[in-house]
Amino acid sequence: MKENLIVTGGLGFIGSNLIKLLLKKNFSVINIDNVSYSSNFYNLKDLPKKNYKFIKCDINNKKKLINIFKISKPLAIFNLAAETHVDRSIDTPKSFIESNIVGVFNLLEAFRKHCKKFKKTKLIHISTDEVFGDIIKGRSNEDYPYRPSSPYAASKASSDHLVSSYVRTFNIPAIVTNCSNNYGPQQHPEKLIPKLIYNILNNIPLPIYGDGKNSREWIFVEDHCDALFQVFKKGKIGEFYNIGSNKNYNNFEIAKKLINISSQHIKLGNDVKIKYVKDRPGHDKRYALNSDKINKKLLWKSSTDINNGLKKTFLWYLNNEKYFKSIKKFHIIKRLGNI
Repeated sequence: MKENLIVTGGLGFIGSNLIKLLLKKNFSVINIDNVSYSSNFYNLKDLPKKNYKFIKCDINNKKKLINIFKISKPLAIFNLAAETHVDRSIDTPKSFIESNIVGVFNLLEAFRKHCKKFKKTKLIHISTDEVFGDIIKGRSNEDYPYRPSSPYAASKASSDHLVSSYVRTFNIPAIVTNCSNNYGPQQHPEKLIPKLIYNILNNIPLPIYGDGKNSREWIFVEDHCDALFQVFKKGKIGEFYNIGSNKNYNNFEIAKKLINISSQHIKLGNDVKIKYVKDRPGHDKRYALNSDKINKKLLWKSSTDINNGLKKTFLWYLNNEKYFKSIKKFHIIKRLGNI
């Protein structure tokens, strides 16, 4: 009998990619998702029904979570249920508090009850490099102080602290990971790279905030999922692990790379050009992680070159244009966080 794993937020970008990996690794997977605007059944449309189950549930529903855990006895829970878009957190911070803080609290309470009876289980809480705030020089390791700049980052920082406190106070078996900017197939087009690809495919100018020099450490989503699997298999309870590629590119460089890659596969329209727009409030200049710990302790390292990853990503969207049609156009083209 296959062992059960739970992925919360499994209809989202990283969650859906993780589910595909876990099924390949011969586990049974239960996907818990509240089916919000960023959830998309298209992401898992080709999955075989065998060894996969979807349950609609908000992580704030502690009673339902307790029942799911009791029945399924998961070997691990990967928590990816979260509000994640910085611009959206500027417009409506409340939903980020409700999902990323109160939701994680309820998940922890349900898990605390579960792990008393099921000793083999563990919780992997997936977080972000944005909790560290601006890293103008060098790279932030796991001991770097949290200095979040946006309501999104602050809500994720709060959730990390909650998980860590439950490990210390209640002795729950949990691990926290902080990852750099993900990109790849199935990402909602409110995020930079899929938005640029959408605009390229629809002959629309490519909006870049400010001067385009905001730098991010980019990691291909499949590399991130592989790291999460290694954390599940070999990670130490109570530890934090940074997950990154050690490669930084600014937004202008990413846009230029996508224009170049797409030009090799389609004829570009006349309006496919970079257009600088008003910057986002509180926009961090640079994120950069030190991932030496996971490299050395768990023997994991990202393997996808940015050009190869962007090519795979562009071709997926090119071959899955129905994906964009599964999302309300308002959520693709509407500018958020512009106060």
